[in-house]
Formats: sequence, C-alpha cells, structure tokens
Amino acid sequence: MYHIKQHFTHPITDKLVDLPSGFNPLSSTPSSGALDFIRGNLFQPGLMTPLPHDLPGPDNDLNEKLDQIIQRAMADEEAAVYAFGERWGPEQGKADKYFGFVPGNGIHDIHMNQGNVGSFIADDGVWQDGGLLLHFPLQQQWTAVFLKFQSQSWHTDDTTGHTIAADDDNGGAVNPDPIIPNPTESLPDGLVRIVAALINSKQSPEKEWIHILNTSDRVIDLAGWHLVDKQKARMPLSGKLEPSAMLRIDIQPPVALSNKGGIITLLNQKGLKVHGVSYTKQQANQPGWTVVF
Repeated sequence: MYHIKQHFTHPITDKLVDLPSGFNPLSSTPSSGALDFIRGNLFQPGLMTPLPHDLPGPDNDLNEKLDQIIQRAMADEEAAVYAFGERWGPEQGKADKYFGFVPGNGIHDIHMNQGNVGSFIADDGVWQDGGLLLHFPLQQQWTAVFLKFQSQSWHTDDTTGHTIAADDDNGGAVNPDPIIPNPTESLPDGLVRIVAALINSKQSPEKEWIHILNTSDRVIDLAGWHLVDKQKARMPLSGKLEPSAMLRIDIQPPVALSNKGGIITLLNQKGLKVHGVSYTKQQANQPGWTVVF
C-alpha cells in the first residue's frame, strides 16, 4: 500500500533541513526526526492505496509513480532526498547490484516497520518506520512517499511495536491471529476526528482548545479517553459525544500545543489511536487564528 503526498507539511521537516548529507543515525524517539506512521501523525491511514508494483500501461503502478518523483528530483540541482530505513553495507570489494558503485551500500526497509506478522514480528519497533521525503527548496515544497504491507496493523504497542489485538482490553498483546487486518466495528479508526484547533491564542496566559467531531451514528462515551501532545503528555477526557455532534475541548496541563509545530492525538479507553493530526510552525504563527485539519 502506498500514499504519496505531493505537498507534505509536518513539523518533522524543520529537523531535516539542518542534517548533513550522507548517513545520519536517528534514535527511535519522538524528538529525533525519526518516522512513525502511527504516532507521528504523518498522514491519515485511509489515504493509503493498494497498488501493484508493476503493471502494463502508463502511470498505473508504483514503479512509475516513484519514477516521476525521482526524475523530478534528479533534474533539480537544489533538491534533496531523505531516505528513512536501515543502512546496509558498505560491502567492501563488491559493487552495488543496481548502480555499480564500489563499495555497495545504501538504505533498505523504506516502509512501515511495525505491526508485522509471522517471522517479521521480530523486526517490529516504534519510531523506526521507513519512507522517502523529498525537498524542493526553490518551490518551497516537500513531497512524501509512504509504503506499508497490507498485512501490517495500524494499532501497535507503544514499546514493542507489536500488533495489538482489536479486542485486547489490556493493550500490548501480539494479535494471536496474525492475518491481514480487516476494518471491523471494534477498530476505532476515524470514529471521532480532530477537526480544528486554536494553537496560538491572543490571550495571556494562552487558552488553547480543539474541536472534535463524532462521525458515527451512536453516542460516544469519552470516559477513559485521552488527548496526547507531541511530548506524549496525556489529558483525560470525559462526557458523552452525541451522534454527528462537535465538541470543544479546552486544553489543560500537562498537555500543551506548541507554537513551534506539533502533533495532537486522540486515544480511546483501550489506548488505541482513534485520530491524529499535525501542524507546522508556519500554521501556528498567526495568533487568534484557528487551524483547520
């Protein structure tokens, strides 16, 4: 499955522009600049599309879509490509299999690296997902390429990266039936959505808030739910959200919405991610204005 975001905006890009060319090890933490498809709120899961890697005909497989982006970067002397994954090599005395340079070395696992099944469960971890980010400075544009296997889960343990079973009340258990996940009533994805936030208030001290929307046809009891910021501080929620209703939630310590960019995540009573958004420093630089997601 893939998602290509031609105009990618996320606070992570501010961390990347100062990195030197070459290999840069990143710790598996929220502040290092590493990727996590689930916890980093890089994109909405529903945007990922299954697509064969190679099909006859123009612009209908993943190879061709990737080639268009890479060819654009190759034609732009100012462009930079950031490949997230695991380094392999250098293979002394052995030429690269595809490009011929010596010694062969590069980056692989440029895809989601958690929520795996079978023997690949051993590769699970958090804040270690792969991906491609391309920067086009002259156009002030970032483009992102995200890939995952259909068998990988969107709900994983915060420590191990292992799949959490949909009916697991305790959290942290590997799914005992590791098959390709299917959307079910028990999965919370997008049930309640964060639709807007006042991040940079004109008031002193600042009073921040978010709006959440119940997209379902049922009453949602928010008891046990939490709002989480980019520092992983948690704020408990309460009350009931009527069908199709919107609710304003005033931000209370320890949660804070940084004016320098951040992420906002909504967790249900089982600790499963329901929805998450991100915003940049540029989006938060107008006091009193509401950011719409």
